[in-house]
Amino acid sequence: MSANSIPKQVVVMGAFDDLRSRQIRFLEEAARFGEVTALLWTDDLVHQLEGKGPRFPEPERAYVLRAIRFVRQVALLGESKVQSLKSKVDVNVLVTAAGKAGVKPDLLVVNEDQDSAGSRAGCEARGIGYRVMREQDLRGFPEQAPDPSVTTPGRKRVVVTGCYDWVHSGHVRFFEEVSAYGDLYVIVGHDANIRLLKGAGHPLFPQEERRYLAGSIRYVTQALVTSGEGWLDADPEIRRLKPDIYAVNEDGDKGGKREYCAELGIQYLVLKRTPAPGLPRRTSTDLRGF
Repeated sequence: MSANSIPKQVVVMGAFDDLRSRQIRFLEEAARFGEVTALLWTDDLVHQLEGKGPRFPEPERAYVLRAIRFVRQVALLGESKVQSLKSKVDVNVLVTAAGKAGVKPDLLVVNEDQDSAGSRAGCEARGIGYRVMREQDLRGFPEQAPDPSVTTPGRKRVVVTGCYDWVHSGHVRFFEEVSAYGDLYVIVGHDANIRLLKGAGHPLFPQEERRYLAGSIRYVTQALVTSGEGWLDADPEIRRLKPDIYAVNEDGDKGGKREYCAELGIQYLVLKRTPAPGLPRRTSTDLRGF
């Protein structure tokens, strides 16, 4: 396919509940075809289609989805002419919802669970392209070089460190707030060190997957994996990046980080753990059940 034939307006749809790497890989692959508009199912529609409500409420799902760098905009999809559980959402309803967001779809991208003859035929009747993302299309966790769209020459560099084992709205809010101070580098703890610090059962996801999840948030310039040990396992990466600021939330203000920053001449910034307006407070510990 030539560059000129790639559709410019791509539409995806779904609950996007409890986002994980596979869903983000889906969004990343969809974005290769053009600008992605995500039609987010409302809580009522999720219940209608799935037989139960979402784990996270609509405002929280929308907040996290908007923070994914591969998504241009999010619009709500709140009604459906359901032909069957397999067909999910009638294409006419989808086009109407996209139109309200100012988008005329060139391509509908679905995963294998959403694929149906009805959706395919509906797109064909309207002259909309149709693409199914297969499981093999979504494998791996691509490396992400520093994103020039969130890098500003002369701007300060900020680092944050942590496990980031279950990326949720609290992490997104923290990244959003910290990125206001400079270009944000997230340094994710490597697997062996997380087990050393937190014990058996940690981490829930391997280091490359955690790096990928953190790096998918649009406020993050780049995500890296640590190579050191202990509470200061990011020391090799910090010395290489030479940041101006090391930011932590109140829970992370421990392990000699304050003294470490004083020794290296790095500003130490402690932020309160506050959720985005209107959203509940989230912690990885509560979500994982540890």
